[in-house]
Amino acid sequence: MTDYTVTVTVRLKKGVLDPEAKTTQRALERLGFSLADLRSADRFEIDLEADDAEAARERASEMAERLLANPTIHDYEIAVAER
Repeated sequence: MTDYTVTVTVRLKKGVLDPEAKTTQRALERLGFSLADLRSADRFEIDLEADDAEAARERASEMAERLLANPTIHDYEIAVAER
């Protein structure tokens, strides 16, 4: 078994309203920052043991599908790094 850190980044799908990001974008613009768009995301860092990187990715994908993301409104990305 090898130790891995898996990062799962969860974002709203294109076309799903993101009121948190819009509020933050307006606040940044009021502070004088110019930006074309802003999106919010949740990031989860998970330390786990697995036989290999692919097994770690599969476990993280199952976690995302079952709890971390709502597949109806979210997309997610998984990055795996050996610890």
